[in-house]
Amino acid sequence: MVALPTLTPQIALGVAALLVLIVDTVSPDTKRPVAIAGTALAGALAALGSAAFFLASGTGQPQTGGALSEFGNTLVVDGTSLLFTVIVAAVTALVALGSYDYVKDRHHIATYYSMTLLAATGMSVMASANSLAAVFVALELASLPSYVLVSYLKTNRGSVEAGLKYLIVGALSSAVFAFGASLVYAATGSLLLPEIQAALGSVPSANVGLLGVGVLMLIGGFAYKTASVPFHFWAPEAYEGAPAPVSAFLSSASKAAGFVIAFRTLTTAFPLETVIPMGIDWTVVLAALALVTMTLGNFAAATQEEVKRMLAYSSVGHAGYVLIGLAALGGEADGLVLGASMMHLLVYGFMNTGAFLFVALAEHWGIGRTFEDYNGLATRAPLACAAMTVFLFSLAGLPVGAGFASKYLLLMGATNAGHVWLAVALLVNSALSLYYYSRVVKAMWIEDPAGDFGIESRPVGLYAAVMAAAVVTVLLLVAFNPVSETAIGAAQALL
Repeated sequence: MVALPTLTPQIALGVAALLVLIVDTVSPDTKRPVAIAGTALAGALAALGSAAFFLASGTGQPQTGGALSEFGNTLVVDGTSLLFTVIVAAVTALVALGSYDYVKDRHHIATYYSMTLLAATGMSVMASANSLAAVFVALELASLPSYVLVSYLKTNRGSVEAGLKYLIVGALSSAVFAFGASLVYAATGSLLLPEIQAALGSVPSANVGLLGVGVLMLIGGFAYKTASVPFHFWAPEAYEGAPAPVSAFLSSASKAAGFVIAFRTLTTAFPLETVIPMGIDWTVVLAALALVTMTLGNFAAATQEEVKRMLAYSSVGHAGYVLIGLAALGGEADGLVLGASMMHLLVYGFMNTGAFLFVALAEHWGIGRTFEDYNGLATRAPLACAAMTVFLFSLAGLPVGAGFASKYLLLMGATNAGHVWLAVALLVNSALSLYYYSRVVKAMWIEDPAGDFGIESRPVGLYAAVMAAAVVTVLLLVAFNPVSETAIGAAQALL
């Protein structure tokens, strides 16, 4: 039996992106949308299958000898990288399936799918990046196609404006991250994360301030990619202006990729037991970010009148929840709380992607964007509305999906780590989120339609993607223990 290359998931995504362009040139016009979407979906599923196989077989994990390194240790394959590659590939597969009906009648379909796959390739490489240089290259590979995707609707002013804003803010954040990496290099003499850690003990006292500023700027770069306050302001604009499947992709896969580089960089290169005696305690910054991000995101979501924009601010709030995994490090419960954040990102990938794909389904039917426009929708599409109800209540933390279990794990991890105030903030914000999520559920199931509308089509791709996301969201609650143990094991190995 021939062993698969350890970077098979990344290779599958990259090759699929190229194959999409080839199919675009040779496929007949009448069959081109199906062939292109099928190629993209096959590539995403191949990446998902190979990553899941590696994860299940223990590749790169402690029981099989530990992490595997590639390209001079600039990339590593371990439990963390494989778990996040699973998240990225799963979201990409759902988006590829759901996008077929959304873009099949538009121009430049191959560009849409190839950019999605290239961005996913960059995100999966981010999961394995073990050097600040590799992080930066992967970050750009993920970001540049994302700018194109956000502005894909070229005749839509909102889409083009959102893409331009995303590009400007993204370029600024990349510069901040690159400058922070240069400061870390100046202080430690290396960009490899393990070598940075090894050099911390020999950093001259005169360079400690330089190192501290560098770490702070790196955190700024991470905060941008994860849409954390105060670097969140691009997210509502980009998610609202982008095609709904793209919003699903960026708010789920891109957020997961941003968090995995934060997890790996901070825990590997700047371990707390080494940097705190130097006067650099990054958990204080992240604790403040977690509180402000979850609070501002949820309060802003509660004031919105458009469903898509509400989900955009909701994603900011969930970034605050995940930040608890880093903010609460420094005690005996480190593996639990960091694993809880990883598990929440996995669950969030399905429930949030499903919610945005439901919005894409509503847009396909010509339904408006406001809560009122969703009035009575359940009388026309009860199955899809039932799936949306699962997504929203799971996002709020009710026991209808795995969002309940992942939030409970976060609460337990924060409490065990001694950060009770973060656990209380999570509870309060989850209660607030239930208010605005319930507005959508009430509109669909209880309110009478504001006007006459009919649903003339049942797009198979969008329906299948929405239902698949709903099924997985529920199944993850049933099978939460084995999956969470995998996440906690990956977190403990990283620490």
